Amino acid sequence: MPVSGHSFIAGVSVAGEGATFHGIEAASGALLQPAFHAVSPAQVEAALVAAAAAAGYLAGSAPASRAQLLEAMADRIIDLGDVLIDRAMAETGLPRGRLAGERMRTANQLRLFARTLREGDFAGVRIDRADPARPAGPKPDLRLVMRALGPVAVFGASNFPLAFSVAGGDTSSALAAGCPVVVKGHPAHPGTAELVAGALCQAVADCGFPAGTFALLQDDGIGVGQALVADTRIKAVGFTGSRRAGEALAVIAASRPEPIPVYAEMSATNPVILLPARLEEAAETIAASFVASLTLGSGQFCTNPGLLLAIAGPDCDRFIAAVKTAIAAWAPGVMLTPGICQNFASVAEAIGAVPGVTCVAESETAPGRAGARLFTASAATYLANRQLHAEMFGPAALLVQCADAAELAQVLAAVEGQLTVAVHFADADHGLVRDLLPLAMDRAGRVLANGFGTGVEVSPAMVHGGPYPATTDSRTTSVGTLAIDRFLRPICLQDFPEDLLPQSLTDANAWDLPRKIWE
Repeated sequence: MPVSGHSFIAGVSVAGEGATFHGIEAASGALLQPAFHAVSPAQVEAALVAAAAAAGYLAGSAPASRAQLLEAMADRIIDLGDVLIDRAMAETGLPRGRLAGERMRTANQLRLFARTLREGDFAGVRIDRADPARPAGPKPDLRLVMRALGPVAVFGASNFPLAFSVAGGDTSSALAAGCPVVVKGHPAHPGTAELVAGALCQAVADCGFPAGTFALLQDDGIGVGQALVADTRIKAVGFTGSRRAGEALAVIAASRPEPIPVYAEMSATNPVILLPARLEEAAETIAASFVASLTLGSGQFCTNPGLLLAIAGPDCDRFIAAVKTAIAAWAPGVMLTPGICQNFASVAEAIGAVPGVTCVAESETAPGRAGARLFTASAATYLANRQLHAEMFGPAALLVQCADAAELAQVLAAVEGQLTVAVHFADADHGLVRDLLPLAMDRAGRVLANGFGTGVEVSPAMVHGGPYPATTDSRTTSVGTLAIDRFLRPICLQDFPEDLLPQSLTDANAWDLPRKIWE
C-alpha cells in the first residue's frame, strides 16, 4: 500500500482540501514525499456525520463481533510489513527493532481488548429482580449495564507512532467499548498514520461494520483538533502529548454546552528515589541502568526518569561519577522532529541556568542531535523553583540531593502528579520505604521497586495514568484493560419487559455475559 498523502473519511481514502504539509525525515530534516493536505471544515463535518451515524450500531453490537473487528485490525497492521516500518523509521528516527516491537505491541493491545470483550466483565451487568410483595413496598426490576458514550476523538502522539497513535490504546479501548473513533493524526508521522488507518478501514469493511466506525483526519495545525473537541457529536477525547495542548483541549471540552471528559496524558518527570543502603551496595550498577533508561529512545518516553532524589554523601557521589562515565559514552541521539530537538535544547539550557543548578554530566552534542545531561540541585533549590519541576522531554534529568530522609520526604511531597515513581532500596532501607510508599502512591499511578518506569507492560493490571498533570483524570489508565472504562457509562433500565431489553440484559443472556443477580 503506497502512501498517497490522504486522510480516511467514512472508509474512503480522500485528499484533504486544506493547506499542504509534508512529513519530515527526522535524521536529516528533509521533506518526505508525498505532500499531505489538511482536511477542510467540510471534511471534518463529513467524518463526524459518519461517526454519529455509526454510533448506534456499535453501541448495540455484540461484544464478540467487536472482538472480531479488533483482531482483524491487528492482522491488517501486521500485514503491512516493512512498508510500515520503513516509513515510520524515516518519519521518527526510531530504530527498526524499536518500531517492530511497537507494531507487535499495537497488535497485541487490539487482541487484548478482543479477549476482554469475550470475557465480558467490562459490561458490568447487574440484575436486581422485582419483588412485588416486598413488605416495605413493591420493588422494581432494575438492570444495569455499561453503555458506549458515543464518538470519540483521539489524538496521535509524537513519541509512539504506533502504540499511542492511530491504532493505539485510546483507539482500541474506545472501539472495544463500542464507540466510533475519529483520529486527528500527528503531523510528525502522517505517512505512518495513513498506512495504519488504511489497515483499520479495510478491517472495518471486511467485518461489515459501518464506514463511520473509524476516520483519520490529517492536519499539521490545531484547527482540526479544536473543531473535533468542540463538536457536540464527540462524546469523549483521548490525548497523549504536551501539557499545554492537553490543557487547551480540556478547556474547550469543559466550555461546551455539554461538557465531555478529556482523558489526557500530558507531563511527568517520574521520580526515582535512591535510598542509602541500596546506593552503598550498588551505586555503579544503578547508574548504568539509569542512563540506559534515561537515553532510551533519546529520552522521549513519557515514563522517562527525569528526576532523581537521593541523600547527599559519598555513595551519592559514586553514583554521580558512574553516571558521568556512562553519559560521556552515549552518542548524541536523533529526536522525533527538529522542533522537538530544538525545544529540548532550550529547556535543558534554561534548567542549567537556574541559580543553584549544576550540570555534572554531559555527552557530546552534534547538530540536530540531542546530548544527554545530568543536573544536580539541593532540596532547597528544587523547592524554591517551580521551573525545576517541569518535564524536559529528552535525555536529561535533575538529581536533587537531600540532607536526610526527612528532607527527601519533603521533596517527594512537593512533586506534582506523576505516571511513575521508582524506589531503589536494599533490605536495610525497608523502614524508609514504608514511610515513603504512601507519599509515592499519592503521587503516581504506578510505583516500582528497584526498576525504572520505561517499559509499560500491556496487562490487565497495568495503570498508565496518575494525578494531574500526569493526566487530567487520575481515576483512569490509558494502558491495560481498565482503559475501556473511560468510554462507557452506566445505564439502568427499570421494569422493561424481556422483549424490549437489550441483549446484554435479557434473562436469556444470548451474549453469555457474566452478571451479578440479586433475587
